[in-house]
Amino acid sequence: MKRMLWFTFGRTLKSPLGFGRRLLFGAETQYVASLLGCLAFAQTGYAQSTNARLPRIAIAGLGIESSTFSPAVTLEPAFHARYSGEVFNAYPFMMPMSPMRKKAVWVPTIVGKSLPGGIVSREAYESLVHKMLDSLKKYAPYDGLYFDIHGAMSVQGLDDPEGDLITRIRKVIGYNTLVSTSMDLHGNVSWRLAQQTDLMTTYRMAPHEDAMQTKERAVTNLINRLNSGKGKPAYKALINVPILLPGEKTSTRIEPGKSLYQQVAPAVDGQDGIVDGGIWIGYAWADEPRNHAAVMVVGDDQAKVTQTAEKLATAMWNVRGQFDFVAPVGKLEDVLAKAVVSARKPFFISDTGDNPTAGGAGDVTWTLTQILARPEFQKPDGPALIYASIPGPDFIRKAKAAGVGGQVDALAGAAVDARFAGPVRLKGTVEAIVEGDRDAEVEVVVKVGSVHVIVTQKRKPYHKENDFKRLGLEPRKADIVVVKIGYLEPELYAMQKDWIMALTPGGVDQDLFRLPYKRIERPMFPFDKDMKTPDLGAKLVPLSASY
Repeated sequence: MKRMLWFTFGRTLKSPLGFGRRLLFGAETQYVASLLGCLAFAQTGYAQSTNARLPRIAIAGLGIESSTFSPAVTLEPAFHARYSGEVFNAYPFMMPMSPMRKKAVWVPTIVGKSLPGGIVSREAYESLVHKMLDSLKKYAPYDGLYFDIHGAMSVQGLDDPEGDLITRIRKVIGYNTLVSTSMDLHGNVSWRLAQQTDLMTTYRMAPHEDAMQTKERAVTNLINRLNSGKGKPAYKALINVPILLPGEKTSTRIEPGKSLYQQVAPAVDGQDGIVDGGIWIGYAWADEPRNHAAVMVVGDDQAKVTQTAEKLATAMWNVRGQFDFVAPVGKLEDVLAKAVVSARKPFFISDTGDNPTAGGAGDVTWTLTQILARPEFQKPDGPALIYASIPGPDFIRKAKAAGVGGQVDALAGAAVDARFAGPVRLKGTVEAIVEGDRDAEVEVVVKVGSVHVIVTQKRKPYHKENDFKRLGLEPRKADIVVVKIGYLEPELYAMQKDWIMALTPGGVDQDLFRLPYKRIERPMFPFDKDMKTPDLGAKLVPLSASY
């Protein structure tokens, strides 16, 4: 007779084994419930494995891009942490009826992913790590761990947080547990992270259209190594490549990034003696020694592993001078002038310096201030411009009081990053009020002259057409759309008839020479353009072990 564990916590929706649980009391309630949920999964796994020994695999991870050049600080709620059975919802390939769910006894602990932002507070980091380690400790042992990270997290008072996290995890799960890590190609591969990880893979596309495919590959690699009995690959070759460039210059949409990344799959996939490998561009907006490009290849054939890593690293170094922005760039004044007279509509402008999906604070008002100051946009019948977006909690409150169709006059923005411009005054008609967004919470559209400004309770990126349409806006019919972004995400890219990236100020300024780097390793391209060719020989990373 099957044993079923039923539980409820607070005003939680009761369900068997923690599946589909709706948690209503915040992170602490979720955490306690996760411990019960993990116990339920452990019991379920025992029942599944009575006839056949399935590998026992934990799931854990934290991910964020953190700009150290932004004054913003990221707190724990920003990670929207998933606990226990909720973790599966982050992965379509792990749904209840998927083949992957039947291949192991899964013990999901905590996976948290934050919108990119400023440095993470030490308190937030320690709180999440403590909960993760506590869960892992209670339900050990494990045959494997899927470690889902981004790789560009910065934490107050701590270098290399991902390396710190996996080292602390190792002390709980031991060094025989096989760890497979998936990363963003804009993450950073430190020596410590490479040592404490056994299998590692990364995205091969920017924009990251292969993100979920990469995560599934990391899990598949893990299961295959466990089921085959091969365990840890014997060799891990790491090469630090002294290049530091923004993602907008290394997109795989254009050359040389396109051809460079097309070399990865044939070099590593399906090759005897190689399990996986990748090229990491690294994260440009954090001033830390680990921030640079890297190549890593893992496998059982030493010659193939090292030679493949060296081939990819050399290919990257050889095209370093060819990297350029994925779109035309210019000063905002010139970009706006071109957009106003262009017959190609919608004309998209990337407000790059405060891109919230790269780590910007999201509330820099410099660009919006410049737009509203131009006479073309001060009349209601001027060029129709959509601006996405600016946070303004006080503005939201006043707009809600005025209601749709009402008049509002209030300030927004510059509460976090006021280095370039102060709060912007928005005086106009409220066109929409929409509540319930996961990131923004509340969104308001206010028309100021001919500009439709999206104001949010909390910062939010606008990447999809429905992000606009649900607010009653039609970006395809607009003359100009200004978005806080770098390279356009796929839906926006497909929508634009012309596009320029404006080189605007902010915590993720695309002009890296304007940023006060002090701690990155030098020499570094492009800061030291005449540097000698670096040592691109593969360094073999020791297998994970206590040290």
